[in-house]
Amino acid sequence: QVQLVESGGGSVQSGGSLRLSCEASGLNLDYYAIGWFRQAPGKEREGVSCISTTDGVTYYADSVKGRFTISGDNAKNTVYLQMNSLKPEDTAVYYCAAGPAYVEPPDEHDYDHWGQGTQVTVSS
Repeated sequence: QVQLVESGGGSVQSGGSLRLSCEASGLNLDYYAIGWFRQAPGKEREGVSCISTTDGVTYYADSVKGRFTISGDNAKNTVYLQMNSLKPEDTAVYYCAAGPAYVEPPDEHDYDHWGQGTQVTVSS
C-alpha cells in the first residue's frame, strides 16, 4: 500500500523558513516523480515544485523560484521542500504527490498518490 506522509508545516513570520518532508512507503522513488502542491483557501491547487530523484531534475513555479529548494534522499525514500524567505502569500496546505512521469510544470492530474497535507501559515 502506497503512503505519503508530509511533515514540517507550522506557523512562521514573514521572512522565516520551514522544511517540509514527504516520506514515502510502498513505492520506490527511483521510479516516481514527486511533486509539491499547495492550496490556499478559496484558490485552486497550485503546483509549486517537482523532482525526478533519479536524475535530479527539478522545477519551480515562478512564485517560489529562488526561495524554495526541493531535494530527495532515496535511501530514506523521502523528498524535502526547503522554504526560505517565506511570505504571507505562501500560506496554504502543502501536499506532496507521486506520479509515474516527470512533467513540467507539475499537473495534479499526472499524480496518482497523495499525502494528507500539512498546513503552512506565514504571518506578516
